Amino acid sequence: MLQIAGLDHVVLRSRDIDAAVHFYCDVLGCRIERKLDIGLVQLRAGAALIDLVPVDSELGRKGGAPAGDEGRNLDHFCLRVEHFDEAQLCAHLESHGITPAPAAERYGADGFGLSMYIADPDGNIVELKGPPLRPVLGIEGRST
Repeated sequence: MLQIAGLDHVVLRSRDIDAAVHFYCDVLGCRIERKLDIGLVQLRAGAALIDLVPVDSELGRKGGAPAGDEGRNLDHFCLRVEHFDEAQLCAHLESHGITPAPAAERYGADGFGLSMYIADPDGNIVELKGPPLRPVLGIEGRST
């Protein structure tokens, strides 16, 4: 059985990254954790992250039109799971008719760790992320 520890991060598609960073940082009090060459900006929001992706970037275009009647704004959300045993998770998910994508090491609120993607019945993408294998970066955009 899965044990959800909490929300790890959300990924939001944005028409104007600068305006989004201003809103989340200056208005809501988040801080920039790191920036990636693909245009993604990761913001620290307490124990979680808010990832901002330009709608016109390679990743952002996968979501279709900007948020509105014909496009979604949420790329995926991530649930942090207590124990990440890929074989056990796959067996559990497959027993419910869900085929997960292969696990890979990805960065999240607790640092680098293994995760896998699945889709819910409506087609929303859910990332299941295990405990950190490597700690958070800590300094804007600098990797360890």
